[in-house]
Amino acid sequence: MNIFLLLLAAYLLGSIPSALWVGKLFYRTDIREHGSGNLGGTNTFRVLGKTAGIVVTLMDILKGTAAVLLLMLPYFAMTDLHPLLPGIMAVIGHMFPVFANFKGGKAVATSGGVVLGYHWPLFILAILTFAFILKRSKMVSFSSMTVAVVAFIYSIYHYVRTGDFYLMIMIALFGLFIFYRHRANIARIKAGTEPKVKW
Repeated sequence: MNIFLLLLAAYLLGSIPSALWVGKLFYRTDIREHGSGNLGGTNTFRVLGKTAGIVVTLMDILKGTAAVLLLMLPYFAMTDLHPLLPGIMAVIGHMFPVFANFKGGKAVATSGGVVLGYHWPLFILAILTFAFILKRSKMVSFSSMTVAVVAFIYSIYHYVRTGDFYLMIMIALFGLFIFYRHRANIARIKAGTEPKVKW
């Protein structure tokens, strides 16, 4: 029963539609009706501006981190479950949120939050990689997918060093999620029509 409640709590955490709630509460805007219509940080930056974009991105990251740390709560402390499993449920919740008709974001920030809660050095590597690629390409989608590849390579190296099989599998799964959710972006990148960040 504890395992079910833990996974449900993680899914509900991930289901919090940060972009939707911030847009409606503070800007009287349903972000789903503007820009790409995506409930994520990137569309929030484009539609609502820098402040809202930063807030939403941080909230999405913290959802993933909080899900991993649920096992630290006294009620779940004795639950025999790997902490990455609640993290995966939070990412699924972000992509298919019960509070937003199961139409959510692309899982990048929340995946990063899970990594932050479990293995922070990889999170730092992901942030640095994202910033570098974004500076060069000016495409958030391409930067996100590049991070997924770099993170998987790192997870293989980490597995060889430590035997952490779970991190490698989770990063592979997150990479599949990210590439799947960016199908339209990949098509636009190939066509040369993908929107670029304006510095």
